[in-house]
This record gives sequence, C-alpha cells and structure tokens, in this order.
Amino acid sequence: MRAAVVDGPGSVTVRDVPPPARSGLALVRVAQAGICGTDLKIAAGDIPVAAPRVLGHEMTGWVESPGWRESIPAGTSVLVNPAVFCGSCDMCRRDRPQLCRGGALLGRDVDGCFAEYVAVDEACLHPIPASVPAAEAALLQVISTCVHAQDGLRAWPGESAVVVGLGVSGLLHIQLLRARGVETIIGITRSGWKRDLALRFGASHVAAPEDAEQAVADATGGRGADIAIESAGTQQTLAQAMRLAGVGGTVLVFGTTVPDADGMPTYEWYLKELTILNPRAARPRDCDLAIRLCAGGRLDLAPLVTARFPLERAARALEACRDPAQLKIVLDVSRPL
Repeated sequence: MRAAVVDGPGSVTVRDVPPPARSGLALVRVAQAGICGTDLKIAAGDIPVAAPRVLGHEMTGWVESPGWRESIPAGTSVLVNPAVFCGSCDMCRRDRPQLCRGGALLGRDVDGCFAEYVAVDEACLHPIPASVPAAEAALLQVISTCVHAQDGLRAWPGESAVVVGLGVSGLLHIQLLRARGVETIIGITRSGWKRDLALRFGASHVAAPEDAEQAVADATGGRGADIAIESAGTQQTLAQAMRLAGVGGTVLVFGTTVPDADGMPTYEWYLKELTILNPRAARPRDCDLAIRLCAGGRLDLAPLVTARFPLERAARALEACRDPAQLKIVLDVSRPL
C-alpha cells in the first residue's frame, strides 16, 4: 500500500509499504486525513519517533474488514479515534482512556493514517451517519478534542469567554461556546480575516492581541472573562489568557506548549484563584458527541478546510501548512468503491 513515511528529521516520502498487521484488529480503508501541528513537529524532528513511521492521526474511512468482535460491519463509514487505549488499566477503568497507561497515538507511537489502510481496535471506531457531509467529516477528530476540552467548563448563558488564537481549534471553540449558549465571546488574533470568521461563527467581539485587554474589559464591564481559552500554543498567548481571565475564572489550556514557569503570571493564579484546565486528546464519548453535533448541523465547518492534496503530494501538503493563509489542510487518500 502507499503511505507517507517519515524516515528522519525533514525527510517525508510517499512509497509502498507493507499493509498493517491485523491480529484481530479492524482494517480501515482511509478516506481522508487532516494534517495537524503534531504531524509537522514529527516531520521536522521536534517530536522524536522511531523511524520509519507512517504519519497522521486525523482520519475518517470505511471498514474494510471487521475486527474480532465484528461489532462494526464492513462498509461502515467511521471516524477513527487515534488515541489507542487498552481498556483495562486504572485510567481506562476511571473513564480516562485518553490517559491510558499503555496508550499510543497513531502517527507517533504506531503507524498512522497517511496511508491507504490502518488497523485499529474496534473500540476506536465511531460510525458516521450519511447526514455528515464527507468534506466536514475531515474535522471530526479535531472537534472531538475541543468537545473533550470544553467538557470541564461550566459554560452557560450569562457567562463570558475569550478565545486567544483563532486557528482551526480556536474557531471551533467559539462555535462550541455559542452552541452552549454563551453570548459574550471575544476572539483574539492578529489576523483580520480570522477575526471576520470568528464573528461569522458566533463571536460577539474580536480584537488584535495588543487590544485584547481593553476589548475584554469593555465586553465584560471590567470584570474579565469567566472563561479564557488558549488555543495558539505559545508562552505569550498562555500568559495573555491568564491575564484576561477574571476573578474566579477558568483558563482552558488547549494549545500544546512547554513554557518556562517564570514566564507565567503566577501571582494572578493566586490573586484571582484561577482554575486551570489542561485537557488532552478525547474520549470515545467525545467522538460520538462531535459526530452528533456535525450530523445535527450545529457547526459551520466548510470554511475551515482551505486546501486538499492527494496522498502522493503529502510532503507538499506539509509545507503548505506553514502558509498563514491556510487553516485545515486535508489529504484525500481514497474514494468509496
């Protein structure tokens, strides 16, 4: 089968590789695969992996052959949860399979979905109804992580929220907040066209980073945001989100970063008694809720996929992700038979 493989830092090639070993797993034919910042870091060598490694963890496809349980029949359209879990360790038993002691991520710890086929446990498969357009299904895995992240928030009408960083995940967070009834939502980004998208998706106010404090103060009567979501993954944006949160507020750390503690406004944690959440990945029920939201037409997803490439041009697609004019780039791998 054809697959996009990282052989070392900066080296990604598309070539023939052996099909995945099944060993009771379900065989899934990949339809499309989204490219994520994690894929870029793996390809660049910033996240070390055992090479050669097939990249990719955001995917939908069709069941080619069921697993040993035969719980999902052949031909079913599915979202694949890329956070592999054992189902029996203490974390899994406590309904935290995304923190499984023996867990793995497709495309990092095991071969991923930038390939014609993947083999996964049926517990990682989530059927997609026909009411979800194929183009929108490409975002289901990302939505599931946002759903999981917001599960820990107390968000209701009358609350205020600020989202710092308006890439794909930040724009999805705005839509999910709006769907939950939050009316005062401030989107923060340097990009003018992303601010316009945020308003389209339900933000009540938008601002550039240098105007963020005034914008939040104006929108909240000087109280600060009840919820501050950091979705850019930098030390500066995380510190800003903490400053924009009001007294007793919650900071949701969605962007993945490893900042120096000295760069954080740590006194504000104490002074405002902030609750800081740092969610990771998604649980099976988060995947199911993401699918229901899409099937119900609750989210506006079409503008978020800005480019598509065939699998054979995977290296070029990775390069295109660095273009600030892009949001989500998707690899088209195969079509229904």
